[in-house]
Amino acid sequence: PKTDIVFLKVHKSASSTVMNILFRFGETHNLTFAFPRGGGFQLYYPYHFLARFVQGFSPHSPRRFNILCHHMRFLQPEVQKVVPSSAVYFSILRNPVQLMESSFVYYKGASAFSRVRSLEEFLRQPHRYYDPTRGDRHYARNIMTFDFGFNPDGDVSPERVQLMLRAIEASFDFLLISEYFDESMVLLKEMLCWDLDSVVSFPLNSRDSSTKSSLPDSAVEKLKAWNRLDWEIYSHFNRTFWARIERDIGGERLRRELRALRERRAELARTCLQGTGSVGPKDIKDSSLRPLQHGGARILGYNLKQGLEQELERTCRRLVTPELQYSSLLYKKQFPPAHP
Repeated sequence: PKTDIVFLKVHKSASSTVMNILFRFGETHNLTFAFPRGGGFQLYYPYHFLARFVQGFSPHSPRRFNILCHHMRFLQPEVQKVVPSSAVYFSILRNPVQLMESSFVYYKGASAFSRVRSLEEFLRQPHRYYDPTRGDRHYARNIMTFDFGFNPDGDVSPERVQLMLRAIEASFDFLLISEYFDESMVLLKEMLCWDLDSVVSFPLNSRDSSTKSSLPDSAVEKLKAWNRLDWEIYSHFNRTFWARIERDIGGERLRRELRALRERRAELARTCLQGTGSVGPKDIKDSSLRPLQHGGARILGYNLKQGLEQELERTCRRLVTPELQYSSLLYKKQFPPAHP
């Protein structure tokens, strides 16, 4: 199994669920995490990543961390200072149309969105609301491009786009696609040589459907044009994703693996969860399992069954612990507070 991993956690792309998978694997195998200094939850995002943002990093000691997975703006030369050279690099992408719809609800307070009532209104005259000099501009344009370290207002000429895609391919071993989450988990398991239970998960940080809305076709076309760089990244790596699946796994085995993954998830849900699945924030009984609520989104969570045996309760709890709580827990474990 691969134990040295860099995961670029792209915003609003099922990345919290992937992070939970990495947290569980790291905890189970006693691996070290590259935590933000002081136990924060982001690596000084939206600044480009620097090695000194990592708790315990020192340019004078050769210490390397196994897993880097907190929000950052990617800058590979700095990343290479904190992880072993053998690290596997991957990320996850989401269709820019759904991604922007999600960002609009989640980051409603961002400067570009705060004065409009709807995403359609924004897309009618984006330049009226969008200021490229604002520090939070990336939430409203090409957020994937930004997270990968590029300029979200950059040139969209074919030559520039090709340079960007080649740079991403040079840095990352593979990219997952959130719309095909289960297929992505089968590929992840294959690429990291992990077992099935390591990649089984429940969806985390997902929104209640009451805060989701679909856009008319005219708005979709405007959105693709406005987020042209994200659209180019997504289209390209959606193609290479399926080529990789075909080459490394094949259709027959993919179907078998998907069945096994879904059966195991259903089995864990029956074992661990009260009711049939996720519930609204008000209905989560254990406050330590309540995810952070942000913007206009209602973020769902889970209730565990009562009376589970200790070891099973621990397994189940880890599957549904929201990322901020889980991150804090692992941080305290890796950097125990000094007793007076």
